[in-house]
Amino acid sequence: MAFANQVVIITGASSGIGWALAKEFSRQGAKVGLLARRADKLQHLVDEIRTAGGIAESAVADVTQRQSLRDAIHALEAKLGPCDVMIANAGVGSTNTLDDLNISGAEVVINVNLLGVLYAIEAVLPGMRTRKRGHIAALSSLASYKGLPSAAAYSASKAAVNAYMESLRIQHYGIGVHFTTICPGFIRTPMIVENKGMFLILEADVAARKMIRAIERRKKVFDFPWITSRLTKLSYWMPDWFLRRVMPEQVGGAEGK
Repeated sequence: MAFANQVVIITGASSGIGWALAKEFSRQGAKVGLLARRADKLQHLVDEIRTAGGIAESAVADVTQRQSLRDAIHALEAKLGPCDVMIANAGVGSTNTLDDLNISGAEVVINVNLLGVLYAIEAVLPGMRTRKRGHIAALSSLASYKGLPSAAAYSASKAAVNAYMESLRIQHYGIGVHFTTICPGFIRTPMIVENKGMFLILEADVAARKMIRAIERRKKVFDFPWITSRLTKLSYWMPDWFLRRVMPEQVGGAEGK
């Protein structure tokens, strides 16, 4: 029960990984603050957690809207207390083709997957610095290490999250605020329902438990599952023609934005 009575705020909590993380943190005694765009989904999750004896509050916000996201996070803190753990989870995917780079889709992906992380961090980091304690975790992806065919913007946005989190982690070393970059492989969520070529898919609740253990252990970077991680790193040395044939095409829409 490492997170008992701690305040954990999660963006993108209305489905998938965010939903699973909220329920698992609550089971471990945390007070959870839930953020997403879909009020009905959030309320359903709040009701589930409260019925099970947990403490949960929700606020509707779009992570791409800087001020409204900050206001929503601060409103949750007013109800639950100062944020001890921020999980910047909200993410979306998009596709590009040989003939269409899908720039409009790429803009959405970068706004949600990168700027949404920055805005969430901005809302809680000053308080953590003042208190000299806190933990920030951001959801990246194994796709951050190797560009997936047809998912250029998604891979790029996650690679940017890695670099941003690494920079903050180094800059804040020794002051009591910790940073964990989480890079999962394929997790069964609404975002990958139509994806092609997925393999070694983890259920969201299993993935959530692994992520929370990594945060508890204050891991800097958590790549999992290990087989997919090893294959991703092995792909550095593979020729492009081979990767074009075997790497999955990333297809997917919004999840918990």
